[in-house]
Amino acid sequence: MSREEKFTELDERLEAARKGGGEERMDRQHKAGKLTARERLDLLLDEGSFREIDAFVTHRCTNFGMEKKLIPGDGVVTGYGTVEGRLVYVFSQDFTVFGGSLSMAHGQKICKIMDLAMKNGAPVVGLNDSGGARIQEGVWSLAGYAEYFLRNVLASGVVPQISVIMGPCAGGAVYSPAITDFVFMVDKTSYMFLTGPDVIKTVVHEDVTHEELGGASVHNSRSGVGHFAHASEAESLSEVRRMLAFLPSNNTENPPRKESTDDPDRRDPELDEIVPENPNKPYDIKDVISHVVDDGDFMEVHKDFAKNIVVGFARFDGQPVGIVGNQPAALAGVLDINSSVKGARFVRFCDAFNVPIVTFTDVPGFLPGTGQEYGGIIKHGAKLLYAYCEATVPKINVITRKAYGGAYVVMSSKHIRGDVNVAWPTSEIAVMGAEGAANVLYRRELKAADDPAKLRKELTDEFLKTFGSPYVAAAAGFIDMVIKPRDTRPVIIDSLRMLANKRDSNPPKKHGNIPL
Repeated sequence: MSREEKFTELDERLEAARKGGGEERMDRQHKAGKLTARERLDLLLDEGSFREIDAFVTHRCTNFGMEKKLIPGDGVVTGYGTVEGRLVYVFSQDFTVFGGSLSMAHGQKICKIMDLAMKNGAPVVGLNDSGGARIQEGVWSLAGYAEYFLRNVLASGVVPQISVIMGPCAGGAVYSPAITDFVFMVDKTSYMFLTGPDVIKTVVHEDVTHEELGGASVHNSRSGVGHFAHASEAESLSEVRRMLAFLPSNNTENPPRKESTDDPDRRDPELDEIVPENPNKPYDIKDVISHVVDDGDFMEVHKDFAKNIVVGFARFDGQPVGIVGNQPAALAGVLDINSSVKGARFVRFCDAFNVPIVTFTDVPGFLPGTGQEYGGIIKHGAKLLYAYCEATVPKINVITRKAYGGAYVVMSSKHIRGDVNVAWPTSEIAVMGAEGAANVLYRRELKAADDPAKLRKELTDEFLKTFGSPYVAAAAGFIDMVIKPRDTRPVIIDSLRMLANKRDSNPPKKHGNIPL
């Protein structure tokens, strides 16, 4: 074979790999409202940056006539490229080839990418569109999954891992996205579940559709498995690019700064009016966040799950931060099981990747009731406490209004290594609300009073004078500064600058035992 013939053979083999399962199956993919594996990579990565690895890999199965069905790439496109010029490793499952099912060879391709990401310290983005394990391979397919899961665990906290669900993700395949840091889903075309509708109908006699069982809306609002849901694949991939811009490439680097045109000394008088005079009246903590961060740009995570706490990414003077805020507009900002778990996972991610944490506190306590107690609120609430205690990144806390009881302690208080703790004059720091405290402290007096309602009001007012302000905590040194709301942005930016070289550590150990 001549040199030119060898070059021609290479071109032909590459073209066969690019065709995947063929034009007919690609058309079917498009008609289902989905892009192909390579089209997705074109949207995710900088133009012309993708370099494919293992384009010619095929499976080694000889059962069920599979030796006659060899398609180069074997149902997953793997390689690396850049997002805004920064290295990212990727794999994109190809549903046109064996329904994207995972063989041992398919799994090994993903493992190679993850090994390279770990060695070179770069994020991994997985685009999932797979029917699950390739049945014809039996245990070999399961082994492929297991090795891939192991790498997910070993990479956790070392390089950012993002899963994008762009079709089916069923059975054991869902465990990989569950281990990764963030899960993006596409409304109406992606779903995740361990057991499909047919099996559920057979075993427990429930009729449920794929969408009702594991669609994007279900996992983003009810289970909390999904972090983002978007209307299209293009929108989802654009948001992955946006998220990567907030994150360092690995756990040894700091998040990438950006030049900011938003004045770091900007003071916003509107903040002075944002907390209502009535302490029981709600307001939206996201309004506070948008007023203080650079250009009002806040990338909210887990927007539709546990709405009583808000988490996400923003920048202060170009510095990426993670934001956690109690949400008075939902359940009065109370902490419950779901919000505790949501907050804890986000805080631990930020700490793993050197992202400073800015907390906005307005919390009346933990949600009472048998449902919460039986569901383990003690254990789950302790996860958020554990996460904040363990975190060694810069931690800044702004108490905007209520900070009651154990919830005050949990929300990045000075006592659990908060670095800068400030409060607005509207803040109330106490064991509990004034009326509840009066009922407990003066139970006998109220019972014996001729006019209990009048006495209760007097006692409540007295309690508010004593504890309904930040100055008691400030006098004890538990609050570093009491500031006007309008000054919040410059105070946070100055604090971040002051903490730029912070050094803190935890005792040497293999790992802690977080209350799972």
